[in-house]
Amino acid sequence: MSGLCLAFYFNGGVIINKKTQNSDLVNENIRFKEVLVIGPQGEQLGVMMRREALEKAYDQDLDLLCVAPNAQPPVCKMVDYGKYRFEAKKKAKEAKKNQHNTEIKPLRLSPVIDTHDFETKLKQATKWIETGNKVKIDMRFRGRMMTRQEVGMKVMNEFIAGLSELAVVDKQPKLEGNIMSCVLTPKKK
Repeated sequence: MSGLCLAFYFNGGVIINKKTQNSDLVNENIRFKEVLVIGPQGEQLGVMMRREALEKAYDQDLDLLCVAPNAQPPVCKMVDYGKYRFEAKKKAKEAKKNQHNTEIKPLRLSPVIDTHDFETKLKQATKWIETGNKVKIDMRFRGRMMTRQEVGMKVMNEFIAGLSELAVVDKQPKLEGNIMSCVLTPKKK
């Protein structure tokens, strides 16, 4: 028995293992009749039949990779496919490492918040903004609090003023239903 299983059998049907599939058109997987061939140094070798292009690539111990299958005629390049795959994975890993995802961190305030709780939430929002995350501030009005929205707006403005050195208001405080919310974004450095 071989060390690699290429397919699984389930109720008489075949389910192909996704790990062994590859989306690149290489060598014998290229099904076009004629292709435009580019050499290993980037020089254009011209349009030729698929079999002839494969033979030229094999003569130089290279693979034929289809880089533009939708072009007329399809464009294929002579490359060392193992090295090509390694470089592509390396570039993808590097791009993923340099990518920074900004999260929107939620924070809930109350119109009747105590000063200590206010300072604690302000400190937490400061940490999030310093790490580059956005902060969404929600304030829920319950019962009779709906008649005193100006108190909630005052608390919200104080909170925004406390973060004004680090953040800018992305979405102004707005009342939607019984929840007032705003979004703060870190300032550009």
